[in-house]
Amino acid sequence: MPLSEVADIRMSSGAFYIYREQQERYIPVKFSVRGRDLGSAVLEAQERVAKEVPLPSGYRLDWAGDFANFQSAIERLSIAVPVAIAMILLLLYVSFGNLRDTLLAGSAMPMALIGGILSLWLADMSFSISAAIGFVALFGIAAMNGIMVVGCFNRLIDEGLDRDVALSKTCEQQMRPVLMTCVAACVGLLPAAFSTAIGSQVQRPLAIVVVGGMLLAPFLFLTVLPAAIGAFSRRRVPATPDE
Repeated sequence: MPLSEVADIRMSSGAFYIYREQQERYIPVKFSVRGRDLGSAVLEAQERVAKEVPLPSGYRLDWAGDFANFQSAIERLSIAVPVAIAMILLLLYVSFGNLRDTLLAGSAMPMALIGGILSLWLADMSFSISAAIGFVALFGIAAMNGIMVVGCFNRLIDEGLDRDVALSKTCEQQMRPVLMTCVAACVGLLPAAFSTAIGSQVQRPLAIVVVGGMLLAPFLFLTVLPAAIGAFSRRRVPATPDE
């Protein structure tokens, strides 16, 4: 039986490789994002594809690659970040022994976030996983500075100083430790913040968040935090026992 009776033989162009995953064929369509954040670009692409690309029966779309990794990382961070904050607050409570001082020391964390958010805005960068990790790093540095400031104030009060004098001496004594902590973090990540080499798009958001947060944080730690301590702290000079 000649082959021409059972088959149509001709030359044609086709896929040089058939992709399969979970015993199903798929066709990869790839694109890169430049000059904007990945999340908004993929969301816009999803809207346009849903409106302008009718899918034949039996076909479906899966958005994978960096976008899927981004979503997975966001889900993990939505658990890891609250756990990290809860652990920091727990350690602060163990250190001070009361909720008021714990919240006062913990208030240093949102103060540090202000500089990080402002630095992202000035650099015209979008929020990313790298930036989120930078904010987590700011939590730890800010909590450490909060412990130093609140702990110094409590120690001076226990030594018998008046509240106003204790606040003034707290700012004076803690200025150098706070500045050293913040400057060390800035200097260490400054090269990464201004890097434009290959791979800088991953490390640069983290560095910018930490550098920006630590540049503004000392002013807030030594002005706003002492003011909050003076307004909300209930620490008083120990009563002198009657002779």
